[in-house]
Amino acid sequence: MAVDDRFTQFFREGRDDEPFGTRNEIITGPVADWATDFSHVEPEWAADPYPIQDDLRQRCPIAHTGRFGGGWLPTRYEDVAAIAYDTERFSSRSIIMSNFRPPRELAPVGGTPPISSDPPFHHDARKLLLPAFTKSAVATREAATRAFCHELIDAMEGQDVVDAAADYAQHIPMRVISDMLGFPPEDGPRFREFIENALEGVNLPPEERIERMGRLFDYLYAQIRDHVDHPRDDLTTYLINVELYGHKLAPDHVAGTMALLLIAGIDTTWSAIGASLWHLAKTPADRERLVAEPGLLPTAMEELLRVYAPVTMARLVKEDMRWNGVDMKADDWVLLSFPAANRDPAQFDRADEVVIDREVNRHVAFGLGIHRCVGSHLARMELRVALEVWLERIPAFTLADPEAVTWAAGQVRGPRTLPLRVG
Repeated sequence: MAVDDRFTQFFREGRDDEPFGTRNEIITGPVADWATDFSHVEPEWAADPYPIQDDLRQRCPIAHTGRFGGGWLPTRYEDVAAIAYDTERFSSRSIIMSNFRPPRELAPVGGTPPISSDPPFHHDARKLLLPAFTKSAVATREAATRAFCHELIDAMEGQDVVDAAADYAQHIPMRVISDMLGFPPEDGPRFREFIENALEGVNLPPEERIERMGRLFDYLYAQIRDHVDHPRDDLTTYLINVELYGHKLAPDHVAGTMALLLIAGIDTTWSAIGASLWHLAKTPADRERLVAEPGLLPTAMEELLRVYAPVTMARLVKEDMRWNGVDMKADDWVLLSFPAANRDPAQFDRADEVVIDREVNRHVAFGLGIHRCVGSHLARMELRVALEVWLERIPAFTLADPEAVTWAAGQVRGPRTLPLRVG
């Protein structure tokens, strides 16, 4: 089965009333002023976005850009929260800000339901996934996750310097998600390619983006066919057989949800694990305290999620409107920076500090509103187990070369290379 025509349309069409190219041009390069020309794909944003966000929060809390056809970046917690909860004026039909927009006809389902879905469809599509992500369901995966983390560290034996991102953090969610979906574990390297194409290739020419996303969906449809022929007890077989409104899900719904779980379920957790290890490597006092007080880890983990929240989501403005002092146009992008919201001093005391014993911590690393992360229990389990095993096996580690650490550009930020000196 080739890529579904409706999904291909997702990439081929721009605004309903404008030809391709008018609001879909490719624009990269140095930023003149982050208040009027921001770009979340520039290297300085990937390297350290927090000073930029802090500056904007003070002088221009809802920044604008003409890039990607026009978009907005709120940096205050209250603005991010207001938009996240406002499904009447903001659509989720595309949650990745790129150089082209999906057609409005894709709403309310979107290409990757339920995260791309608007009400009322969203509620019912999301409800289908809940049983697989309850605390009890997640708990059944902890032992295998822990054993795999030990295997990864066993493979590092004898090395003085290891890449904690490439050799550890990325593999953990890859294995967990592939097991959930019933994919061959040896396909893990392909998942990384799919993730980078979806999240870091947002400024590629549309034809190339279509071709790259086509490879992902060809893979997913092949997995669906294999599961139809050979059903087993996994999430893919469940999605094939489950009913919504009295009918089985359409193949593009199944494939879109699988794409969501594969891409979002891997990169976000991979980034959170890597960022946490980066912080502990450069902050010996926090590392030593967690080694001495392992019971503090769940509290510390929430603080690391707050300070290094990896995920920014996008929305599309439904109609022209005046919103909190700015004139938003229909189909303008809005980037919901949960990392910026988590560092708003109006919401958090000592917002820019890592306080690993912070007791009151209502962070929004997993989002807000109807699209709050359905896999938060799973992500927390993976992060906790990954850190527990690492600190147990490698209690002493430092950054081998701070300048060699690289970070992903785009809407999911985490270390891509993280050389650590161990022992």
